[in-house]
Amino acid sequence: MLTRRHIRVKVMQSLYSIQQTQSDNLDKEEKFLLYSINQMYDLFLINLQLLIEIKKHATDFLTKSQKKYLATSEEKNPNTKFIHNEVLSMLQKNRQLKAEVEKKKLNCWQLDDEYVKILWAEIKNSELYNDYMSTTLSSFKEDKDFIIDIFKEVIAPNDKLYDYIEDKNLTWIDDLPLINTAIIKMLRKSKPSHDENKLLPKLYKDIDDKKFAIDIFRKTALNGKEFTKEIDGKTPNWDQDRIAELDKAIIKMAICEFIKFPSIPIKVTINEYLEIAKEYSTPKSSIFINGILDKLSKEYQENGKLNKVGRGLM
Repeated sequence: MLTRRHIRVKVMQSLYSIQQTQSDNLDKEEKFLLYSINQMYDLFLINLQLLIEIKKHATDFLTKSQKKYLATSEEKNPNTKFIHNEVLSMLQKNRQLKAEVEKKKLNCWQLDDEYVKILWAEIKNSELYNDYMSTTLSSFKEDKDFIIDIFKEVIAPNDKLYDYIEDKNLTWIDDLPLINTAIIKMLRKSKPSHDENKLLPKLYKDIDDKKFAIDIFRKTALNGKEFTKEIDGKTPNWDQDRIAELDKAIIKMAICEFIKFPSIPIKVTINEYLEIAKEYSTPKSSIFINGILDKLSKEYQENGKLNKVGRGLM
């Protein structure tokens, strides 16, 4: 589920925090970094659970409507297509999802069910819902496409949900785009097998990604002073104290990958950190950082400091 770019972003944020707090306890900071990354999986789980809670709320809504004293014929015989949506039913029956939610005690939608009600109302009033409910029967594909569209166009962009997630955990806002993408990918891959034991995506693609997070964090932090010296002289129009701290963290991480990670191509490193700079730093940072990294990579190549293994890595 995690991408290397998002791992880099998490590490960058941790290194920036260390610089701001002047912390020298790397063990503590590493634990917090891994905790912050693990929290992303909680966000993934509660967003899946949100879909289930919306289904439950819709079911309860129909049941109560049927029991009205002056219920209309439509309320007495409602269209149950939404509450029988096969994709929602698969999520509700998924044993791993249920076990993880219970183990982590992720009961936020029971405590804050007003957000479930808000989203159900928006779904019910949407054109997507009206089109979907214009018939009483559907194929698995139609069910899946509808849930994906509802998630993308109604749930994910909801401002109140966004504010709620930000209040629950400030770091989740940066994680939300990745988590939403992961949920959509998971929904797209779903098949009409009704496998209650179907495994959810893992947080890390493999053990190498978790190791990369720890290594890039520790190697950058431990060699920070050396990497700062590498920047000297590469910014003729800028003193060290004029370089934004976030830009320094990005440049140091890139230098670390240049000389401490033999299997990562130079172009990949530069492109990744330029994209991160565009998203998280100042408007001109990416141009500034690109100039420094270009100079450094050429210098390292000339003096043999680059230690790259494999074809096309230079």
